[in-house]
Parts: sequence; C-alpha cells; structure tokens
Amino acid sequence: MVNQERVVNEFLELIQIDSHSGKEGAVAKVLAKKLEEMGLEVWIDNAGEKVGGETGNVIGRLKGSKQGPTILFSSHMDTVTPGEGIKPVIKDGVIYSDGTTILGGDDKAGIAAILEGLRHVKESNIEHADVEVVFSIWEEGGLLGAKNLDRSKINATYGFVLDSGGSPGEIIITGPAQDKVNAKIIGKPAHAGVAPEEGISAIMIAARAIDNMKLLRIDEETTANVGIISGGQATNIVAPEVLVKAESRSINEEKLNAQTAHMVEVFEKAAKDFGGKVEMEVERMYPAFNVDPSDDIVQKAQEVFKRMGLESHTAATGGGSDTNILNGYGIKSINLGIGEKKPHTLEEHLHIEDLVNASKMVAEIIQIFGE
Repeated sequence: MVNQERVVNEFLELIQIDSHSGKEGAVAKVLAKKLEEMGLEVWIDNAGEKVGGETGNVIGRLKGSKQGPTILFSSHMDTVTPGEGIKPVIKDGVIYSDGTTILGGDDKAGIAAILEGLRHVKESNIEHADVEVVFSIWEEGGLLGAKNLDRSKINATYGFVLDSGGSPGEIIITGPAQDKVNAKIIGKPAHAGVAPEEGISAIMIAARAIDNMKLLRIDEETTANVGIISGGQATNIVAPEVLVKAESRSINEEKLNAQTAHMVEVFEKAAKDFGGKVEMEVERMYPAFNVDPSDDIVQKAQEVFKRMGLESHTAATGGGSDTNILNGYGIKSINLGIGEKKPHTLEEHLHIEDLVNASKMVAEIIQIFGE
C-alpha cells in the first residue's frame, strides 16, 4: 500500500531543498539518488547548460516485466519566489508554509507522488511495462527544461504530467498556446520644460497602443495581457524609450495568430501616429494541446479514478505546462490534478489526502497500462 507517513515526510524533505528556477542542482542530486536506489536507470541531461542553469532534467527509466506501451510521468523541480528557507507547518491534515514563503507543492507534490507510486509498484511486485520519469528544470517562466529535454532518452507513447491544482480526479485535456509579444518603443528625447515639442514621447506611444488594444478575456478560448512596462529617464526628459512586455494565449491557433497580429498592428500604428518607431519581438512560447476525451489515455485515466473510488472530470486550462511541450513532441499527454492549492502565493497549501491519492493514482496508472 501507499505509505502515507513516508510520502508526507518525503514531500517535507523536498520542499525544504531550495530550488528556484535555474537553481535546482541540490534537489536534482537528491532525486537522482532516490531513483537509482529504486533501481531506475538515471540520466541528467544538458538542458541546464543550454539555458544557464545549475543542472539538467533528471530522467529515469524503470524497466518493465512485460510488453506494453511505455508511459512517462513528469513534474518540475523548480519553484517560484519566495521559495527559499521554506518551513512547513501541518494543521488539521493540511500542509502549509509558515506564511513567509510559498509552500513548493507546485510542483514537489507531483514529484513526491511519483516517487511514492513507483515504490508501491515495486514493493507490491505489480507487473508493468517500461515506465519513464522526467523531473524538469525551469518550468516556471518558460518551460525551458521540457523544451530542451534530451529526447533520445525518451521512448514513451503516453505522458502524465502531475502539475494541476485540482484534486486527483481532474484530467486536463486542453491547454492554450502562448505568444510572447514584446515591444521596444523608440521616441526622441527633449527637455520637457524647455522644448518638449522637439521630443517624441515613447510613453505616449505606449499609452496610445495599450488604450487601443483588446486585452484580458478576448473570448472563451483567448486571453491577452500587458504585464510589464518600463522606461523613461526623468520627469524633465521626454521619454525616448519604453519596453512593453505582453502575451497572448488561445487554444485556437487561428484566434491566437489574429490576436497577436492585432497587438503588433496597434503598436506599429501608435508609433507611426507619433512619428516614433517600434521594434517588435514575437515568439511562440509553446503549442496548444487538445486530447480527445475518447482517447485511450483519457479513458484509462478515468478507469483509474473509478477503481480508486474518486469522481473524475475532464477540463481545460488557461495556463501552460510541460504538457504542452510533451504533446508537441508527439507524446500524447494529459495534466492531472494533485491538489496544489493557491500556488505562487504565501497561502499555498496541500491536503495530505490529495498527496496520498496522487501517489495511489501513479501506481494505478502504471498497473492499468501493464494489464
């Protein structure tokens, strides 16, 4: 059986190892050792070298005792800030931080559940096909670990990403693509008190563009946001340069292309109207994914939850995850709820019951794909 005390203690151990994005070296060493002790082949790829991090993705493979499709489990090692010096507190069956940091359940709850599920499979001598594990780096802020994954080590047909805030039973089958839309607006400096008419205000260009831009909820499939504005030098100088960082997302590629084109057009028109210039940087950060509810991976996941006595439901998300990247690689993947509540906040918490059920879920998925 899944050992509740063991998985809780392991989760507490992992969240107390600092691992902000790009600084996952310490936790990667611990996880590689844990996987090796369970009998997995283990590699650490060179993704860290490519993106400037301390370590690469931790990849493991547990050889199966029978033929069948190889399945992959994935969670990310990094956390957002403030995530150093986490001090966990348990109250009424719920794990919190002490309120000065995040908890780190996003996504070390997924890691702990994968480890415990694997142990249960081995201790119970459950027959299974090959199982692969990826603990990725730098998921937060760009999915950089998954994007630079050494795919030569991956043979999986199906992927299960444990990185969603719903409780076990949630099956994310749809997620949006995202475009980065950055604008460097170039005006002309002038003394704001002596000769302001000789200047071109980059701030005014940015304001005009943003005022004319469709933002936030565009429709049921599409969103857009301006997140960062920086620039200017002093109040007595007409601002010569402003940087605007924005994004657009949609599960519909045509709608995403249209929204991104609209944002670019608005920036360019505003710059032209004021006699300034704009340099645009547009990048597709990750592709959308849409797994059919009738697909085998979804049907098997639903059967897993039925066996566990849990209600299941399929859902869409507005966020990106390693699920997007794995589907882009041709590994049919879904994102599963593990109960990470209020992630990225000081109020983040995790119910022990959800952690235990997520561990059972991993073991059941391995078993059902081995049948």
